Amino acid sequence: MQSWSEPVNPKLPGMGRDLRLFDSATQSVRPTAPGQTAKIYVCGITPYDATHIGHANTYVAFDLLIRAWLDSGISVNYVQNVTDIDEPLLERAIATGQDWREIADRETALFREDMQALGVIPPQHYIGAVESIPQVAEHVLQLQSAGKTYALDGDIYFTIAQAPLFGSISHLTRPQMLDIFGERGGDPDRVGKIDPLDPLLWKNERPDEPAWNTVLGHGRPGWHIECSTIALTYLGDQIDVQGGGSDLVFPHHEMSAAQAESLTGVDPFARFYVHSGMVSWQGHKMSKSRGNLVFVSTLRHEGVDPAAIRLALLAHHYRSDWSWTPQGLEGAQSRLDLWREATSLECAIDSEPVLDRVREVMSDDLKTPSALDAIDNWARDSLHAGGSHTAAPGLVKDMCASLLGLYL
Repeated sequence: MQSWSEPVNPKLPGMGRDLRLFDSATQSVRPTAPGQTAKIYVCGITPYDATHIGHANTYVAFDLLIRAWLDSGISVNYVQNVTDIDEPLLERAIATGQDWREIADRETALFREDMQALGVIPPQHYIGAVESIPQVAEHVLQLQSAGKTYALDGDIYFTIAQAPLFGSISHLTRPQMLDIFGERGGDPDRVGKIDPLDPLLWKNERPDEPAWNTVLGHGRPGWHIECSTIALTYLGDQIDVQGGGSDLVFPHHEMSAAQAESLTGVDPFARFYVHSGMVSWQGHKMSKSRGNLVFVSTLRHEGVDPAAIRLALLAHHYRSDWSWTPQGLEGAQSRLDLWREATSLECAIDSEPVLDRVREVMSDDLKTPSALDAIDNWARDSLHAGGSHTAAPGLVKDMCASLLGLYL
């Protein structure tokens, strides 16, 4: 599957600091220390609707992470999936009378446009669930051979009792897991399961639903095993960061990790589990089921500068839950105007201290609000007091592009 074009990433003087991140599994901020090449997997969209601000918040957050690694001299192998076959997509197809493939292709193309407009670095491997089905089937077969699955009316389930680290990412109680599992695509009430929390690995062919011929027969994968397979195929047995929104901590990341670890015998699957916060609108978390969505493409088509959209996101720490407001977007546009005015000056105050400050706060769990404050202060001081540094505006402009993905 094709991703999108790479944005310009100017080389900055000096070197960025070692990145520290909050790990959901250990509940602590730790040095990432990935080695020469960092390996990151970020869960992608299910393309049954357009990219909303909650999506943008997640993918911009991990874009910042990747930029911080690159600034510190680390190369990055970045993989993202597209869940281009799943129940929500099929339900949308039935509701609208459209072919599910046409919906998936259209919304994935729109997602690419939104990501490019927002200055997001594309993954090296952008992989659809459909194209990974043969590998998924092989992995399910391996789990079968290892005695870690069972059949139920032609479907195949993974036995979580075979995963000793299960629960170590989310830290939820079993009653909490059961409640959330039912809300987020699971089937805890299905009769015949060994454990209500056992996730579906393979769904046998159903009438009027798509299915594929594989070594397992005619069917399609469950949700969690798709990400396990794609990550293992393109990144190997252990990765540095598994990323996504906080709504993926359970069940998705918990179960994907359990399956990956059962396939390889290597644990933990990810050295860090990193999650972005949820964005609300009109008093509720943005969700397609509720319909309270603000779409990136709609804002763009209304003439909103994508850089202002990105700045509105960066005003909040990536792990925080926050509310989208028109006032927040207006404030982001005013900030963007201030920065553009300051970086258009021929001379300004020294910008090396602001570069050092931005690197400092971004290396400490990506503290974007502090980074924006530092650039605000530089811009105001430069406009009010002038300065004699001819290279200063250009350095700040390059810094905004390279570290924050903002192209002034």
